[in-house]
Amino acid sequence: MINESISILAVDDEESFLEVLNAALSAEGYRVELAHDGVGAINTLQNRVFDLVLLDVKMPRVDGIEVLRFAREHYLDTQVIMLTGVNDVRSAVECMQLGAYHYITKPYSISELTAVIDRALERKRLLIENKVLKSELARHAFAGNIVGQSKPMLELLTIASKVAPTDSPVLIQGASGTGKELIATFLHQNSLRKNQQFVALNCASIPEALLESELFGHEKGAFTDAIAAKQGLAEIANGGTLFLDEIGEISPMIQPKLLRFLQTGEYRRVGGNKPMRSDVRVISATNKNLEEEVAAGRFREDLLYRINVITLRVPPLRDRPDDIPLLVDYFLKTKVRPHGLKMIEPKALELLVKYDWPGNVRELENVIERASILCKDNLIRVEDIALPIGRRPVLPRDPESAAPTSLLGTAVSMREVEKAHIAGVLKSVGWNKNTAAQILGISLKTLYTKIQQFNLTKD
Repeated sequence: MINESISILAVDDEESFLEVLNAALSAEGYRVELAHDGVGAINTLQNRVFDLVLLDVKMPRVDGIEVLRFAREHYLDTQVIMLTGVNDVRSAVECMQLGAYHYITKPYSISELTAVIDRALERKRLLIENKVLKSELARHAFAGNIVGQSKPMLELLTIASKVAPTDSPVLIQGASGTGKELIATFLHQNSLRKNQQFVALNCASIPEALLESELFGHEKGAFTDAIAAKQGLAEIANGGTLFLDEIGEISPMIQPKLLRFLQTGEYRRVGGNKPMRSDVRVISATNKNLEEEVAAGRFREDLLYRINVITLRVPPLRDRPDDIPLLVDYFLKTKVRPHGLKMIEPKALELLVKYDWPGNVRELENVIERASILCKDNLIRVEDIALPIGRRPVLPRDPESAAPTSLLGTAVSMREVEKAHIAGVLKSVGWNKNTAAQILGISLKTLYTKIQQFNLTKD
């Protein structure tokens, strides 16, 4: 039935009413569990997460309002509909202020109740979609479709297509800027979970002290700024895919907790004692050699075995030069088109194809965007291409010009090359240091050190 994946907890101290409610909801296809008082309701809620709770207000020992408080404090997405035989405006207002979705007075028809349930579940869906959207917007990753028809990319996509329909953990390896998250998205979109949420966490962009909270959530009062309970991304991704980008950056303190989650599906919020469960497919990505990290004692060997049941390697852009013209065309049409249709002259494209692209696809995207802004007459020429001095390939001399088409220097030290490269990348991304560090393939801390060493300034 269409509702068989929806779980509902019905709570009422009237046995006959609870039996009627159970029969009606089960006939609609919902999975229903029953609790006969407030204590039973809280015990049941501690053992599993429900999509919705139907909750009687007046009950002995622990009333419905106390159960409502518990549910709203610990299960932020669970919707609660209050049921009562007393038409009490004050009680209704209190319930709504505490976070109940709706308040229904007995007697009521099943059609009336199911209509309210449908609206409450739609609200839950929208809340989750909003959280996922915020997660998407927070990501610093190459966006767009997978572009490429070179042999290395076709081989990668062939393997990914076979892996996608399984629930096996996947480790995606590749240098920064190669498009590892695109491959993760491809796996999700071609999986049995494609209609559920895809939630990404960049493990390198979050301080170690906050990473556990971001992943597993925290309880109110768990630390100084924890003024309310917070869901972790593992909970938000329940039923879908959890993508752990730069998993090699996770500290040894958090690795055992992640390993336990991968093995059992169980975790605890920071500051909480109650085990929680989440059914997710985990896809990981890294630009590090995790075998070397294991040998150095920085990454657990058992965690590596758990995440790399299947390993996919994304080729660097230098190994797929046939894809560069396709990527340039894609960026000109998608990234640049709002500013006017741009073209690129053959010599400029040849320059791009011969460059080794240490920053991979992300660096190419930034170079094209910058060139499209600086070029004249909507035509990108060689002089509009900003590549680091010392790494730029030399093109054949133009027979009609005394000057070479390349800006390559002659006697340049490696220090000057490195300085020019870092300065060029920083300028191309508007001095966004997080993005620049990803393009350069170094940590944010290293980038700050280089900026200080080379005395680089934004102006």
